[in-house]
Amino acid sequence: MKILINGMMHSTRLCVRLLLLCALVLGACRPVEASNEALLRLLQVLRDRGSITAADYEDIRKVAEAPEVITKPDAPPETRVEALEVLVAAITAQTEGAVPPLVNKALAGKWYERIGLRGYTQFRYTDVIAREGLPLDVPNDRSANENESFMIRRGRFVWSGDVSSRLALYAQADFNASTGSGDFALQMRDLYGDIALDNAKAFRIRLGQSKVPFGWVNMQSSQNRAPFERPDALNSAVEGERDLGASLMWTSSTARQHFRDIAAQGLKHSGDYGVLAFGAYSGQGLNRPDQNGDPHYVARASIPVKLASGQFAEFGVQVYHGRFVSPTQAITTTGGVSVTPTQDSRGTLDQRVAMTAVWYPQPLGLEAEWTFGRGPTLRDDSRRIERQDLSGGYVQVNYRKRNALGTWFPFSRWNYYDGSRKFARNAPKDKVNEIDLGVEFAKWAEVEITTVFTRTFTRTRTGTFPYGQTRDASRVGVQVQWNY
Repeated sequence: MKILINGMMHSTRLCVRLLLLCALVLGACRPVEASNEALLRLLQVLRDRGSITAADYEDIRKVAEAPEVITKPDAPPETRVEALEVLVAAITAQTEGAVPPLVNKALAGKWYERIGLRGYTQFRYTDVIAREGLPLDVPNDRSANENESFMIRRGRFVWSGDVSSRLALYAQADFNASTGSGDFALQMRDLYGDIALDNAKAFRIRLGQSKVPFGWVNMQSSQNRAPFERPDALNSAVEGERDLGASLMWTSSTARQHFRDIAAQGLKHSGDYGVLAFGAYSGQGLNRPDQNGDPHYVARASIPVKLASGQFAEFGVQVYHGRFVSPTQAITTTGGVSVTPTQDSRGTLDQRVAMTAVWYPQPLGLEAEWTFGRGPTLRDDSRRIERQDLSGGYVQVNYRKRNALGTWFPFSRWNYYDGSRKFARNAPKDKVNEIDLGVEFAKWAEVEITTVFTRTFTRTRTGTFPYGQTRDASRVGVQVQWNY
């Protein structure tokens, strides 16, 4: 749930009230005219610096010139008290309430009044019930581990808003960013500006660190996604979903309205990343420096449609091209030989295509994405990283139901991938085949509870050599998410 930053508004309201009350008190204490002169001088300084407007200055100055009955030494006490109560009521009317007139005048046109704060936190517990083979290793879910218990998976805060009709800002921080071994840390997730090239904002240029427009599920916020983590096939293209770069996006007015309606109805949308998008990004991943000076290039087309029945759907295709430098480390082969895999110094050619089809849950929904291409992969002899084929995707069926208890969102997802994990050290081969069965429930919009059972038929342990398989594993996870 989005909340507007009101700290500045509260501070300004408090400042104005204090000034007005000072004016009143000083007026009541006449003939100490030096105090009034000091107050008026302070007001002039605040006016000249832009802290208050000229109109605010006049309003406060008039209060400082309190009615004569308050300052008359021979006025009856009852009369002076009544006059004071009238003035206090007038001040309160100007500085309190849902729409305080004086404060609204002081803050009108200020850019910081258009910046919003929102976010969410995910608190998770996962229990690995059974497995065969190596211990379970889920790259983006540290809780899916026999030695883990409670975990804060994400703690996000987002600052965003329109500075002007031409510039929009977006910044997101994660207070629990590490998903692997080691300490958790505050991390920059997004930091970018959108520059509108026309009055209708159909054309936008995005500069900074943002999500790479590849894969509908990658662009969908984890706040909206029902399954705990993204499917491996799509997420292996851009782990962390973000990178430094620049992109040009175009969205028609009709498509923009569709995106807004989908979001307003709470249909777990992915956001407006353009009907058409073209971009370049460093290619090495979130918060990582480029390694070869050769950007990746991406293009995407995604069209939202609305049927006569009111049903929303979205169809898309995306492609990227670049050279990726995989991180490497020494490994000891089965023959007892220590080897550090080699690769082309410029990186390995990395190319993918993905297709998207989404039928939004009104009430029955379907999501399907599939990707294929060629990318960095460790050879079977573990001596070199070369370009090899990859493919995979996911299919998810879901249902949205509202009743007197709240909103229910049962879902089932098949997650399949046969390729490599280029972001892991040595880019090992990666095979994933599993099914999720879960339900998300929200009694209130601010709090969501999700329970998921996952059956893993096979999953490669890509974090540690030897890169063997976990088979026939079962796990149950519970997550509480609060939105603000």
